[in-house]
Amino acid sequence: MNERTTLDGLARRLSALPPSVGPVRLVAVDGHAGSGKTTFSERLAAALGGAPVLHLDDLATHEELFEWTGRLREWVLDPFARGDTARYRAYDWVARRFPPEERELPAAPVVLLEGVGAGRRELRPYLACLLWMELADEGSWERGQLRDGPELTEFWDGWKRAERAHFAADPSRPFAGLLVLQCNEGYEMLERRPKTD
Repeated sequence: MNERTTLDGLARRLSALPPSVGPVRLVAVDGHAGSGKTTFSERLAAALGGAPVLHLDDLATHEELFEWTGRLREWVLDPFARGDTARYRAYDWVARRFPPEERELPAAPVVLLEGVGAGRRELRPYLACLLWMELADEGSWERGQLRDGPELTEFWDGWKRAERAHFAADPSRPFAGLLVLQCNEGYEMLERRPKTD
């Protein structure tokens, strides 16, 4: 592409991809914490006509920032592979536990998976497309800390160490087919040839 592209155009492109897990085109939106993944995913979901979005923050915990792959497989990927609606419990970051109530995630034509590590090695075989929010770690962490306020400074210090270790061991960016840059008006998508595992 290498040009400013509308979210509608990206939505059409993603919808035309072959399914990647059961009937679902699972699209990962990865990048550093604070890089704008959540906002971008919400806008892309709207362009897709209300596509479901799974936030990986719902599967992570205080003690397991990146050890959520088993839950994702059991609660989401296995049901999708059968064409079933997924059911998962969203972690409560205040109560520090998973509540008993379940949320549903339909096996829609396109489902967005949003969060740091969404493009990790274990998940790439299930992805129709991997998008990377192109914002350097320091810039995105600064945005995240401004968003969350000074009371979460200690959490952010621990998060930075954990995120650096995760991406050092299992980088996502080299495997992304599109880099997403936030502009003054909208987004710019840079197409690239991703590495393969």
